[in-house]
Amino acid sequence: MTKQALRNKYKLQRTVFTDSEKEKMQDLILIQFQKLQLPFLQYVHTYLAMEERSEIPTDAILSYLQFRNPGVTVLIPLIAPNRESMLNVVWDETTLLKRNHLGFTEPVNGTPSNPLLNDLILVPLLAYDLKGNRVGYGKGYYDRFLAECRPDALKIGFSYFEPEEQINDTEDFDIPLNYCVTPHRCYEFG
Repeated sequence: MTKQALRNKYKLQRTVFTDSEKEKMQDLILIQFQKLQLPFLQYVHTYLAMEERSEIPTDAILSYLQFRNPGVTVLIPLIAPNRESMLNVVWDETTLLKRNHLGFTEPVNGTPSNPLLNDLILVPLLAYDLKGNRVGYGKGYYDRFLAECRPDALKIGFSYFEPEEQINDTEDFDIPLNYCVTPHRCYEFG
């Protein structure tokens, strides 16, 4: 399938779950995530889930990572003023958040951080395939952001669904995930 066909398919499929079904699947995703043998992490970048798009929230994952990695720095995305790229901003108790023109929640204040510091990036997605290629919302922000990160930084996505066999229109600049965690399994790629 093409990226656009997969976007359409999974945007629709996400809408069929009740809140209680999503909660159960999110709990199962956390259990699967906790099985990963991750190194000690100092810098973790995460997306801020959009509830209205039924994105998988990362709150419980972050709590687990903060418990497991005392002193970890959590970073969140900020769409850069040129609107073509994303900045990596420290997220702590002093960070104020607002909705931007695209409907994403992002920081109003905060300290930018070099993306090369990221040890782990929690990447939003709509769909993914058996090679770890992902389909996002089509703006390319995460593709450009991941290109700025270290090649050895772990890239992990979360999905309620199993992978597609193949995404037909991947590009050379697409950066695959290392893992995708579902309610019933953790897929490892490459």
